[in-house]
Order: sequence, then structure tokens, then C-alpha cells
Amino acid sequence: MEITVCDTPEELAHCAAEDGAARIRVALEERDRAVIALAAGRSQIGMLNHLVAAPDIDWGKVIVFPLDEYVGLSSKHPASFRRYLVERFVERLPSSLRGFYPIDGMKEDPVNEAVRVSRLLQKETLDVSFIGIGENGHIAFNDPPADFDTEVPYLVVDLDERCRQQQIHEGWFEELDEVPEEAISMSVRQIMSSKHLVCTVPEARKAEAVQRALEGKVNAQVPASILQEHEHCRFYLDKESAASLKA
Repeated sequence: MEITVCDTPEELAHCAAEDGAARIRVALEERDRAVIALAAGRSQIGMLNHLVAAPDIDWGKVIVFPLDEYVGLSSKHPASFRRYLVERFVERLPSSLRGFYPIDGMKEDPVNEAVRVSRLLQKETLDVSFIGIGENGHIAFNDPPADFDTEVPYLVVDLDERCRQQQIHEGWFEELDEVPEEAISMSVRQIMSSKHLVCTVPEARKAEAVQRALEGKVNAQVPASILQEHEHCRFYLDKESAASLKA
């Protein structure tokens, strides 16, 4: 576990993207392909702006999986993670990806959809996952108490109220009853299977979660605390999100 505290959110975004881009280049050099996972949300926008502009990456050899998606939300909705990744990443790349496997949150049976994307991911090894930490300490949509044991790549999860309130804070929805109560999420164990993790966490509203995740005991009530156990997890914070750290 490595922690980098940057002076500004823009510097944080640049450093995180630069780190992740370097991991992608290594994968391409070693096996002529790279597999990555991307989070969506306000915390990732700056990082993605830099990642799409990273030089010397043959995106035609890169496969992308999403971390999660809401159940019952159309891909036309502004909060759809499928729409988010298409508009902020896929369509901005200089060339087409080798593969992009979004989750369809509108499928009648979300469990079957989770199984579908799980089967696709089971064929791959994640070289780098770009993740964040939620206000309630979640990673992807694994809210507390998170399932640290399941080996399935994707699962259907319930969203707790604090997680749903965060989506209002970030401006994706206006009212709580508009926020879906379920999502399809990459599992904790699948995230932890990534060779490298780049965790981008700006803003003061994440300070409490950051402190509990990085300095507290590893426990399911703070899902991001398990990242302490990953050998190659790098946290990129700004002064505000790092403000509660004691070390």
C-alpha cells in the first residue's frame, strides 16, 4: 500500500492517471494486451481526462470492464455508468478498444446479467483497476457490511441509504426515491485479484472514509479497508481527503 497526497485535485488526477497508464504499458509490453476495470463517479472524472490523453498506449489491445451499474436505470439516464464510461472514456480514445463490456442494468433478471459479465471476466486477468472510495467506505458498490468471501466476479447488491445519498450529493439525482436500490457490482475479491489498484479519492467529504479505510482495522463495515491487504494498491489523495489521516 502506497499513499500519495497531492496539493490539488488536478495534480491528484494527473498522478493517478500517469500511474495507471504506466501499468497498462507494462501489460502491453509483456503480453501484447491489457485488461482494466474502471469506476464511474465524480471522483474519477479528472483522472479519466488524463488517462484518455496518455501517450504510447495502443488502446486497440486494451479490454475494459466496468466496476458496477445500477439495476433498473436506462443507459440514457445521466447517472448511468455505461453512459458515463462511453462519454468520458470510450468515445474520447484515439482508437477503438479491443473490448468494452458494459453492464446492462435494464435486463429483466439482473442476476443473469451479473452471470453474463462474470463469465466474460472469468476469461481474463485484471492488470489494473481504477477505483475510488465511497463516503460510506464502499469500493465499487460493495456497501457495508461487504461480502469479503464470495469469489463470483459480479453480484447483485443492495445499496444502503448513505450510498444513495452520495449520488444526490454528486448531482446525479435530485431525490432519494430516484436513486436505484440495487446495483450489479464487481465483487471485493474480484477487485482484489487485480495485479494493480489505482485508488483516486479527492474531496473533504471522503476524509472520514479514507481515514477509516487506511488506518482502521480491516473489516466488512469499512469495505475499502481490505485494500490494506493488496500488495500493489496506490492511493492518490488531495489535502482535503487526507486531512483526517493521523500518520
